Amino acid sequence: MSGIALVTGAGTGIGRASACALARSGFTVVLVGRRREPLERARAEAGGEAVALTCDIRDPDSVSALFAEIDARFGRLDLLFNNAGVGGQPALLEDVPFEQWVSVVETNLTGTFLCTQEAFRIMKRQSPRGGRIINNGSLAATVPRPRSAAYTATKHAITGLTRATSLEGRAYDIACGQIDIGNAATAMTEPMRTTGVLQADGTTGVEPTFDVGRVGEAVVYMAGLPLDANVQFMTLMATKMPFVGRG
Repeated sequence: MSGIALVTGAGTGIGRASACALARSGFTVVLVGRRREPLERARAEAGGEAVALTCDIRDPDSVSALFAEIDARFGRLDLLFNNAGVGGQPALLEDVPFEQWVSVVETNLTGTFLCTQEAFRIMKRQSPRGGRIINNGSLAATVPRPRSAAYTATKHAITGLTRATSLEGRAYDIACGQIDIGNAATAMTEPMRTTGVLQADGTTGVEPTFDVGRVGEAVVYMAGLPLDANVQFMTLMATKMPFVGRG
């Protein structure tokens, strides 16, 4: 397995695990995020020819500059994993601050869209033509948690963007799929397995998690398919988490 892979939100958690797994599988990985220090630590873990580049995916100019640098360095892009995202502070729908709504939408949805646009421009003109885009959807793309209106809305929107990207990419050998992840063990999900999180019935409960390395393995599987095959949607979750039948 080889090629150039870009992972957003690569400094920590799912992004870091996926970037390292892609590097181990043979990809030259570009790790992208806003904070230099965690990116450099992740790049060192990925090893090989991995590159760490800072970018604010909410900013069109920053995204354009990122992809221009990738094009200049490598001359192509074979895989984009749109992983970067934020959740925002839990709040009742009517109490969500407008600034938080905008922040979550700009990062989770607009950032994914901007990176997808730039990836299309490279993938359409490169030779051999085409590539693959994987979007991190989250289980919130299907079923919300309580007090997560902004996050849920953006992740439902990612499903629509995945479908539109998949459709528009057909003519150019660009495949697009989505991985919906539930309760991978990262710093973000630490409260799930310690203090517990709010459930749909109003109670607070501890939930099982699973090794984040499994996400990296799944992303490598999706990335390694030939472009005439595609995992359109994959759900990867802790087996005993309250998702099936939630609510």
